[in-house]
Amino acid sequence: MLANRWVNGLDTLQIRSVFSFISKSKRLVLLGLTLFGSALALSSTAAAYTDARDTSTKTEKLGFNFPQSFESKFHAFRHDKKIGNASLRLSQLSSTEFQLNYESKVSRYFLSDKRSEETVFSYQDNRIMPVSYTFHRKGTGPNKSLKVTFDSKEKIIKIDDQEDQVWEGEYDNQLFRIDISRQLALGKSAFDYKFLNYRGQKREYNIEVVETESLALPYGTIDAVKVKVNRGSNKRQTYAWFAPSLDYVLVRIQQFKDGEEQGDIRLSSYNKQ
Repeated sequence: MLANRWVNGLDTLQIRSVFSFISKSKRLVLLGLTLFGSALALSSTAAAYTDARDTSTKTEKLGFNFPQSFESKFHAFRHDKKIGNASLRLSQLSSTEFQLNYESKVSRYFLSDKRSEETVFSYQDNRIMPVSYTFHRKGTGPNKSLKVTFDSKEKIIKIDDQEDQVWEGEYDNQLFRIDISRQLALGKSAFDYKFLNYRGQKREYNIEVVETESLALPYGTIDAVKVKVNRGSNKRQTYAWFAPSLDYVLVRIQQFKDGEEQGDIRLSSYNKQ
């Protein structure tokens, strides 16, 4: 989460995120970079920022339908060695309601990590509104899960086994994965997200466009917009790439800690549905 640490999206394109192997005491600990899952500072002035949760009712000119049902599949790498797979799927449930699913399974030596995220959200008047979010993780180490409901009437975030929180417009741990595509299509180069991560904690990421470059992926060679996901940490760096020719879909996420690569997910297939 293109955010665990993905891109903790894009602790993730996010980024939550997709997976992150951390070397500690010469021992790899598998964390699972949730496609940006929770991974985003900027040197720009505050005036340069645009809140990505804009509630404007003006018709957006994106050049493509949004939200658009699709399925993306990824290969996960660390130091160019394949360690697993991931997928991101967006489905339409009704005229205004959608479901976003993320799954990943990675392993290295005797370590393993399998996780899934599911978001139900509404889209009306150019506004994304989370309805519910669930997270499940199992593998090496303790299993984890989280279930969240966003109560739009009471303005409360309800979390299983945790105290309720005041909802101040935050996304869940996944939604910025698809909303970044929309912001880039609108020509924005710097924007931020407030969200609830897969641990039930409020966080904020800042997104900054870096450059456009050509990528050689399992999917093929494609031009993509590279963004930096700023998460308020000098130790961790997360980058994500979005392809204009594929409606700005996420095509790659790469994460570093102290200059060492922790994980790299690359698009292997993409299908509109």
